[in-house]
Amino acid sequence: MSSQRIRVLNRGPLRRSADYVLYWMLAARRPRHNFALERAIELSRELGKPLLVLEALSAGYPWASDRLHHFVIQGMADNRAAFEKTRVAYYPYVEPSHGAGRGLVEALAARAACVVADDFPCFFLPRLVSSVSSRLPVRCEAVDGNGIVPLAAAPREFARAFDFRRFLTKSLLEHAQALPKPDPLRGLRLPRLAELPEDVVARWPPASPELLALGASALSHLPIDHTVPPAALAGGFRAAEMALTRFCEERLARYVEERNHPDASATSQLSAYLHFGHISAHQVFARVLEADELTPAALEPAPSAQKSPFFQLRPAPAAFLDQLVTWRELGYNFCVRRPDDYDRYASLPPWARRTLRQHQEDPRERLYSASQLEHAKTTDPLWNAAQRELRESGQMHGYLRMLWGKRVLAWTRTPERAHRILVELNDKYALDGRDPNSYNGIGWCFGRYDRPWGPERPVYGLVRYMTSASARRKLHLEQYLLRWGGERRL
Repeated sequence: MSSQRIRVLNRGPLRRSADYVLYWMLAARRPRHNFALERAIELSRELGKPLLVLEALSAGYPWASDRLHHFVIQGMADNRAAFEKTRVAYYPYVEPSHGAGRGLVEALAARAACVVADDFPCFFLPRLVSSVSSRLPVRCEAVDGNGIVPLAAAPREFARAFDFRRFLTKSLLEHAQALPKPDPLRGLRLPRLAELPEDVVARWPPASPELLALGASALSHLPIDHTVPPAALAGGFRAAEMALTRFCEERLARYVEERNHPDASATSQLSAYLHFGHISAHQVFARVLEADELTPAALEPAPSAQKSPFFQLRPAPAAFLDQLVTWRELGYNFCVRRPDDYDRYASLPPWARRTLRQHQEDPRERLYSASQLEHAKTTDPLWNAAQRELRESGQMHGYLRMLWGKRVLAWTRTPERAHRILVELNDKYALDGRDPNSYNGIGWCFGRYDRPWGPERPVYGLVRYMTSASARRKLHLEQYLLRWGGERRL
């Protein structure tokens, strides 16, 4: 892998006399297509040590709920089954009470030769990894497996997708041919860890098979939000790979023409899996190319990348890869460059904040409380349907997410309040919330990565305007509204 993917986080030594190499699985929660796992295996081989994988789930992270826990624990069950077939030791830990897991990483690191952690640029994970690594007695590395291009390869923050595409045309081809191994565990020969440290296990018992099986009351004793129920979408790398196959075989060919129509079901539905690391962008990238009968080694640059294609591809794969690479990695670039305010209104471009401030006192068509918005109690049936989809399924159709964000501007006293409400709703209910792309998607609704649009309008000023009436004229929505809106006719 590129050296740009590895950051050494402390000055601890590499201890050759220790018991094992520790991989702290935080964001790339999968046994396949995983650069951090590859790096941990490489160090284990170099040192002749067993490999121990710790996958922990805190009870105290922001917005912890039955929905998010259920999805992550389904992935942990998949991972346990995968690692049981190998010589790698797997330690799943689900925190039973707030703070109960504090000290676990340090206790395991006390016997480790080194620690490898996932590098993820937002939510609470950067602070956690930085804080813990500073206390470890051994070297700790963070490995970036977030996107096709390493985060460190981008020289600056990009304010426009157009400029980011120009950067990608120069760097993407090189990195697209350096993908992680599909199955780094296959045929792996490492010393086997005889047993987990007894004192560690006694204090921090691994998750039981019953908990990982997620019986009816498995989550009821945990101190998390039980008002947000599990979603129907199954978590884990196996479900993620099935979703990818389904997309490539049944939907990709229709992606350009039908992705904006909620009734068409032509989107990938991979965003939750990408967020939790149950699938990697690299695996998705390679599989989409395979559907176009190409491999990364066979790619040829396109004559122009002003819009979507970086390579000479058919329209559907090109359009999808523009979402996967340009827009997704643009969000990660923003979080890396703006670690203190990526999720805040203050991070919006100056022109957008200026025009919204100039129209802050404009009369609103209606004002809704945060609770009314949360419970879809507006007079806009399409917006209500989108919010119900989010609340009940943990997902929202991509085009309607734009409309969902835009409409709240007209229903709150200030744009700052609108932005805050949208972030909170998305973080609480969306399986793919708390993610660079979620924050950038909301930011786009307020002008990020966009330009001023005329004519100037009340409330919105020069920020791009969208209406439910226009969406209902353009989109195929009958089945969507029957399911989420309760309407029989448009």
